[in-house]
Amino acid sequence: MVICEKKKASVRVYTRQAEPGIYPDGLARSVHFSVKWENGAEEPLNAGYGILFAEGTIRENNTICPKCVADARIAARKDGTFAVTARRVEEDGSEDEESRGKLLLWLTKDFISFEACGLVEEKEAQRERELPRADTAWAAEDVCARALLYWGKLEQTGIRLPERAAVSCAQELEDVRALAVYSDGSVAEKRVDWDGSSVDFETEGEYLVKGRVKSPRYPFPLDRGWGDPVVFFWEGKYYYIATNDNRDDVGFYVREADRPEELFEEDRKRHIILDYDEEREFIQTFWAPEFHEIGGRLYILFAVGPKKWGPQCWMMCLKEGGRITDAGSWEEPVRVRKKDGSFLCEKGITLDMTYIRAEKASYVVWSYRDGINSPLDTGSMLYIAQIDEKEPWKLMSDPVLLSRPLYGWENTEGTINNEGPHAFVRDGKVYLTYSGGSANGYSYVLGLLSADASADLLDPANWEKSLTPVLSFYSVEGQYGPGHNSFFVDPEGNLMIAYHGETAIDGHLRCPGIRRVHFDIQGRPRFDLSADRDLKPELSDVELRITVKPDKGDKA
Repeated sequence: MVICEKKKASVRVYTRQAEPGIYPDGLARSVHFSVKWENGAEEPLNAGYGILFAEGTIRENNTICPKCVADARIAARKDGTFAVTARRVEEDGSEDEESRGKLLLWLTKDFISFEACGLVEEKEAQRERELPRADTAWAAEDVCARALLYWGKLEQTGIRLPERAAVSCAQELEDVRALAVYSDGSVAEKRVDWDGSSVDFETEGEYLVKGRVKSPRYPFPLDRGWGDPVVFFWEGKYYYIATNDNRDDVGFYVREADRPEELFEEDRKRHIILDYDEEREFIQTFWAPEFHEIGGRLYILFAVGPKKWGPQCWMMCLKEGGRITDAGSWEEPVRVRKKDGSFLCEKGITLDMTYIRAEKASYVVWSYRDGINSPLDTGSMLYIAQIDEKEPWKLMSDPVLLSRPLYGWENTEGTINNEGPHAFVRDGKVYLTYSGGSANGYSYVLGLLSADASADLLDPANWEKSLTPVLSFYSVEGQYGPGHNSFFVDPEGNLMIAYHGETAIDGHLRCPGIRRVHFDIQGRPRFDLSADRDLKPELSDVELRITVKPDKGDKA
């Protein structure tokens, strides 16, 4: 056992008591972590939300049998790592006959990343793997501190500016940016509104100027009754499209503005570009429309269904020279097909298709489900396929299963859900968020799949799946069920996330929200940095000493 010299910190593992409608079985019966200090203080990791979850099993009829954990234990090992074990149980906590005599095992060195070893024989493991027998283990203080920082809520702690700046005009002063510093040491560039009213830019000299740091701040909710929000920039304008819950999910409406925040003005015009149409059999489930530029053309990827309930994936392309807000500027919608020419789905439903442009190929990802609301419900799952950008509605490869809702946070209270994928690419990695839980309830969450952008994205082994949600109702106070998101870049160059959520834990009215995506000290995207923690008012007022050196060159 590795024991820190002063024994001032320990890590405790535990499960929680299930509370239906607040923290159900699928969440409560997972491994939670907390750090205990010598003075008796105890701090939960991940705000008290579970971190390690048992995977459900697949029955012979292709349905999912959800699994949970009980009797979590932890121990420090001789090699400096920690072992965490738990019994696998049924969702209601009863005995899991399939795993009798076995334990779930995870290994970690830092309580940040975990190696899942699956089920191991209990007797053999006790003898060979130094398996734990207690719920608490001593750990080094620095290990505990780093784990708390990683799993905790980031917040701004300071601001950085250059000691002085040389400028020749008002525009150069405006271009001077500040760096906001966060609790983990990461930084983010911020625009500053500088007061240059006392500066004579025609005369050389030194000045002390004051300014106020600015950061994107969107109120929540931005609107009510709109789910699956998408903000998209195209040819100098921003556009907004979403699922219209206010009209029973019928019709696609687009808003246009010069800046993203203007899209949500009360009097902003809504343009209908695709509506109820009996002739086309566009009757219901006008779901999750997304704008994507594919091969230089603008498309909307969406789901819609006929009179008999059953949404399927479609695409619609903007005509050359057409206007997004003009229904007549769009070509006839095309239903997505497999590489053999058959429809993407003949049995079951497809929805939430999105597009990924990686380094070597282009792909679409979508959600598929069969047997919904029946004993043979497979749950919704994510599939991926390669496409040719010249004909994106026709797959080039066979569909490949990417993810199923096997964790308790993906399958809460029978939701069995993987849907709403959306991706961005940064620094050679593809980040694909998706949603689990109830699409219009408090349990909706974001999961994250990531892969190298140069990898073959059709190989599931090239993807890494988050063990726990990256955004949940524990992430930002007053926002419940955050999920089904999209990404866009704002006029200042910030990567932003648009999502929907509810304003109360028992609410079911989907409301859009927007916030900045932050990249922490490890380069990991953080989707939970609220505006209040992104930029604090008391850290917003700044001063800068500038030297004015007028440009004396030929201005002709």
